[in-house]
Amino acid sequence: MPDLPFSRTTVMITMMTPLEVTLDFLEFPPTYTCDGGNHSPRITLASLDPGTASIAVMLFNPFIKTCCSFTPWIIWNLPPEPVIPDGIPREGTVTAPVDAVQGMTDYGIIGYTGPCPPQGETHRYQFKVYGLDAMLALPAGSDKHALVAAMKGHVLQFGETVALCTR
Repeated sequence: MPDLPFSRTTVMITMMTPLEVTLDFLEFPPTYTCDGGNHSPRITLASLDPGTASIAVMLFNPFIKTCCSFTPWIIWNLPPEPVIPDGIPREGTVTAPVDAVQGMTDYGIIGYTGPCPPQGETHRYQFKVYGLDAMLALPAGSDKHALVAAMKGHVLQFGETVALCTR
């Protein structure tokens, strides 16, 4: 066999332990939507990796026709605990009910904005949750692209869940 102009390399693939993510509902109650209080929902996590230093959450609505990943909420530097409490205020740096940092959404605001599909439509919302090996040095108000870039190389776990909203 002739010599090849490249060398062989070994690629090591490590398996990521899935992060189990659940909500208290399958369809958004009004409290968590634009028709209610626009309160962020409680998110429950299971199978957290013991090396997790922080959690990041990105909420997507893939049904918005103007883009493929409309983002009504991004939050990071959450403590690696089994429950992310509901009712996180719309502040860049949050200290209660939990310590966290929130970013600029595609609505142009900081913090959670609940589902608000047009009347007569049902939209599916994706909660993507990342277990990270570090706290992120990312300032409040950063956008989803900055969050994704900051998470690169730090993701230990990933999990997601979905919920529907009908108006």
